[in-house]
Amino acid sequence: MKFWRFMIIIFFIAAILFSCSSWNQSGNESRALLEPEAGTYFGVNLHWANDSPADFNERLGYRAAVYVRFYPFPPTQDEYEQMDKMIEAVRGENGMAMITLEPINGLDNVTQKNAEELANQLATYNSLGVSVFIRFGHEMNGSWYPWSQQPSAYIRAFRLLADAIHSQAHLTAMVWAPNYGGGYPFSDGRYEAKTDSVDFSILDTNQDGQIAQGDDPYEPYYPGDDAVDWVGMSLYHWGNIHPWGENEIPEADKFYAQLTGSYNGLNGDERALPDFYQIYYEMHGKPIAITETAAFYNPALPGPDELFIKQFWWRQIYHPVLLQSFPGIKMINWFEHKKPEIEVGNVVIDWRVLDSGEISDAYLADLPVEFFIFAHEEN
Repeated sequence: MKFWRFMIIIFFIAAILFSCSSWNQSGNESRALLEPEAGTYFGVNLHWANDSPADFNERLGYRAAVYVRFYPFPPTQDEYEQMDKMIEAVRGENGMAMITLEPINGLDNVTQKNAEELANQLATYNSLGVSVFIRFGHEMNGSWYPWSQQPSAYIRAFRLLADAIHSQAHLTAMVWAPNYGGGYPFSDGRYEAKTDSVDFSILDTNQDGQIAQGDDPYEPYYPGDDAVDWVGMSLYHWGNIHPWGENEIPEADKFYAQLTGSYNGLNGDERALPDFYQIYYEMHGKPIAITETAAFYNPALPGPDELFIKQFWWRQIYHPVLLQSFPGIKMINWFEHKKPEIEVGNVVIDWRVLDSGEISDAYLADLPVEFFIFAHEEN
């Protein structure tokens, strides 16, 4: 009897150890492609015509982990050559690239042939040691792009691209990145879905005969867990009350409220929106990238000081308590541009934080570097 008791105890201990081993293995396997174990990648959207990774990093004092650039899809030969140069610049800073692909000629132009051409190119970049994030057809739930509000065609194209990339480019992750849903379906945009469109019933998620704020602005466009490695969101401070155009200090906790679908402030009650963080990180298990963020400032207008506006925003998105409380936020990319914006009549808006002495100094003083992952220094 003692022998059998001993064997039962041994079997029980072995079962526990096996379970722990399986749990750890499962935890490792469940980590998404390019997802860090802890911390948040520090990233930047550069204005590549007059800036570079090396120049930005000199102003920052660190090496950013991720650099974002936009290309049409499918790229021309010239655009592939530009992409090669981007990768070399990123490689020189030991960083990772986020390539945002814009199917400007329509989703039907995403074919097996051009998907495989891209995947082959990405495999080459990966072989050079450069990891790549592909953000395809960003802000597809908006109404301002040729690929907008066409969930069936969008999902087909995303999955086709994902299949080709996952089979060839093993250090390339697919990023699905809608726009924040406040104001959905963004009426009167050129590409807003019409009631007679093929996908109208898919987008009418509450089946009340219309597409409105009460419909889910994210889920109809989701390509599936097997195709998506990361989820992302464009989440800016454009102002406090639509229509945008004024220089306004962000409301307290606005970033947190919008990310979690709990915003109820000056721009109205948007609590009908889903909790993006809970659904896509906690339920789907996908790491979250804030793929674009910054605070609106029009240099030609009066109003609050530029520093106050931008600082109120970056202190929200970089707040140590928020980063600790939301470990699923694995990447934040600041939009370091000064450019015309269609939303405000092509007025030039300055989104940058590292261009003027006062703002740059304040930004660097506030940046909680201990929570961020930067590229290593060795070449």
